[in-house]
Amino acid sequence: MTRFYDFKAFEAKWQRIWEEREAFRVMEDPAKPKYYCLEMYPYPSGKIHMGHVRNYSIGDVVARYFRMRGCNVLHPMGWDSFGLPAENAAIEHGVHPAAWTYDNIGYMRKQLKQMGLSYDWEREITSSDPDYYRWNQWFFLKMYEKGLAYKKPAFVNWCEVCQTVLANEQVEGGRCWRDESEVIQKELDQWFFKITAYAEELLEGLDRLPGWPERVKTMQRNWIGRSVGAEVNFPLASGLSPITIFTTRQDTLYGATFMVLAPEHPLVPQLAQGRPEVQIFIERMRTQDHLVRTAAETEKEGIFTGAYAVNPLTEEKIPIWLANFVLLEYGTGAIMAVPAHDQRDFEFAKKYDLPIQVVIQPEEGALTTEDLEKAYEDEGVMVNSGPFTGLPSLQGRETVVQYLEERGIGKRAVNYRLRDWGISRQRYWGTPIPIISCDRCGTVPVPYTDLPVLLPQDVEITMKGRSPLARVERFVNVSCPTCQGAARRETDTMDTFVDSSWYFLRFCNPEAQDRAVEKSKVAYWMPVDQYIGGIEHAVLHLLYARFFTKVIRDLGLIVHDEPFVNLLTQGMVCKETSRCPTHGYRFPQEVNAQGRCTECDRPVEVGRTEKMSKSRRNVVDPDDLLNRYGADTARLFSLFAAPPEKDLEWSDKGVEGAFRFLNRVYRLVDGWTEEFSHPVPAISFADLTVGRAVYQKAHLTIMKVTEDLDRDFHFNTAIAALMELVNVLGQFDLHDEPGGHGERRAVARFAVETLIILLGPFAPHLAEELWQRLGNPRSVFEEPWPMHDVEVVQREVLVVVVQVNGKLRSRISLPPHAGEEELRRAALHDSRVQTWLQGRQVKRVVVVPKKLVNIVTD
Repeated sequence: MTRFYDFKAFEAKWQRIWEEREAFRVMEDPAKPKYYCLEMYPYPSGKIHMGHVRNYSIGDVVARYFRMRGCNVLHPMGWDSFGLPAENAAIEHGVHPAAWTYDNIGYMRKQLKQMGLSYDWEREITSSDPDYYRWNQWFFLKMYEKGLAYKKPAFVNWCEVCQTVLANEQVEGGRCWRDESEVIQKELDQWFFKITAYAEELLEGLDRLPGWPERVKTMQRNWIGRSVGAEVNFPLASGLSPITIFTTRQDTLYGATFMVLAPEHPLVPQLAQGRPEVQIFIERMRTQDHLVRTAAETEKEGIFTGAYAVNPLTEEKIPIWLANFVLLEYGTGAIMAVPAHDQRDFEFAKKYDLPIQVVIQPEEGALTTEDLEKAYEDEGVMVNSGPFTGLPSLQGRETVVQYLEERGIGKRAVNYRLRDWGISRQRYWGTPIPIISCDRCGTVPVPYTDLPVLLPQDVEITMKGRSPLARVERFVNVSCPTCQGAARRETDTMDTFVDSSWYFLRFCNPEAQDRAVEKSKVAYWMPVDQYIGGIEHAVLHLLYARFFTKVIRDLGLIVHDEPFVNLLTQGMVCKETSRCPTHGYRFPQEVNAQGRCTECDRPVEVGRTEKMSKSRRNVVDPDDLLNRYGADTARLFSLFAAPPEKDLEWSDKGVEGAFRFLNRVYRLVDGWTEEFSHPVPAISFADLTVGRAVYQKAHLTIMKVTEDLDRDFHFNTAIAALMELVNVLGQFDLHDEPGGHGERRAVARFAVETLIILLGPFAPHLAEELWQRLGNPRSVFEEPWPMHDVEVVQREVLVVVVQVNGKLRSRISLPPHAGEEELRRAALHDSRVQTWLQGRQVKRVVVVPKKLVNIVTD
């Protein structure tokens, strides 16, 4: 009898069996409740990293658990395979982006299979496959027909040396990543999706997503940025067309002492004629990144245009300035500056000696311009405001906007921070935009029958010039679909976020050749029940996916409003770094035994924990981990080391501990296999004379693990409960006293089988092997998830209902002797309850001993 946990043999064996049996292949089954579990599909960069290991282990536990709970589980995988890194690889290594991408996919697919992940590989999709991206083009044409896709001039990052557009990630410190030349902002025609048409629905829909983290919803609300206020027209002293601004504080209009325009505003050339210093300022602003320009810590700077506007309420002339902190793409590209009541305007006015006028006074005390050390931005009473003087500022906002509307100089308005989605990319490795330009017919959509517009394979990628596709004549030069005359194909490709904005729908019917989505299959599987991915996707990907879902709904192809019912944003994987003051981050082998850099012999700072990354030289290669410890250990450690939403701090000792635990489980079960080959009697708790504590512990473990998986996926505490059960079993003697009837063996077998089933989602290979060794003919994952015996558990624990404002929010388990204070403390610290207490103040806690806790909030 072998005592060695031969994980390599076990894992290879069961991965082969699962594949042969098509164990995870799934079809629609109306007789079963469906469960769609999806992790964000990866970019095929070459090899998986520890973030992938954690993310996909989380998803696999969820998928396997709900499959054992009787659900029909869809758990697919694919590849977000278009993108800039493939083009960079083409330049650096002389390999075609497609070859680089598909080689990487092959290797990463092998790694994911080695992890024992329960994916239905028959549904695998690849976004760079024409069978996929043709539907990107199909959706584009549908959106173009509905006015949701349009072209307009927009500013892009431009390198004069390379003569090409740069992605944001290719601009480093305002310079080109390749030649370090200065990057400017250049205006080019770009394609946009009109996401702003759905701004209000996207905002309101967040209130109907209770399964999303509040942090993510807050980030989306801020990104959409709904503001209620007024649009006001400021006439120009020269008589040119008025400048329109948006403000949420129309009660401060009398305090507007100057105006500020974005340097890119279309009126600027007319306003600043004959002022070369203004043009120099504009050119300098073109070299600055927009995020840097508007950052709070960036110094405010500007220049006077020489022109004046007229404050429509005071009728006084006010100067028009340009400033770095105003952007054309936000609002109207112009603001009224009220320095007494806006801190940014205040700093600008002080710097350039511009007038300041107090028009809002606090209810107690009085402000004068001379007293101001900073802007007064709170509510108060209107002063120096003509007929509105004396009104409370809140009331004044409504009164002023009525006045503006009556006189035709302004109107009520709702403004959104959200801008339309610019999808044009001057790149090769992306979805071609299906548009043709004809001198006679103008912009002509590619006919649906001509889709997909295929990427040409014979393309030179040099990063010189606007787009690699523009140099492929046979791609560019086409006949106009309308007049058959000479025409030119669009050479921009789509933002790769388009690919990931609907891929979850395609998983429902990846085999469909004649349609993007098959209504009946999508109606069965969607929406996704559990979506899992990083917090870094909180805004762009998740917002675009919600937008696409609503567009596709309005095309009549689906019926649901939201793509993801529940969202889990897992934390990062972090590890200690070593940093030399001269050479930066160091690999462990670059630090000697004395803690000094092997290159310069300077002391190295060790111990700071940071996110794993190649640049920080603190990565752990999953291949090494799988080879040394196996997939089950890698999974177990990544799930046990921290709750899924928290950052995981890497620990070699923690990995070794997980491996030791699995070995202990193996030895325990393997050592009892012979004993379990003999028949055991049926048992009930009431009739047990021996092994009652073990039997109870098994039921308590069922309850604990089930609660932890049902409630916020507390994998770490679920695994801890399994470890406790193993500890109890390790001390149990399964041999009966002389004359016994096999009760001990029966209890031990029940507890061991319970252990293996509960361990299955976490360590599937070992669970399958041990389950088979016990003589069970079926896969452990074909077993139903066990249910705890309430009577047995209640003899050991007290189950208490927790309410928030009278509504059931959780149940907690405590020792039967727990007092009122312990019940109160446990209820307030319960994770499920805490989600209902966010942003609320607890007024009192009502405890009904041994039954109920009700938390009352304001």
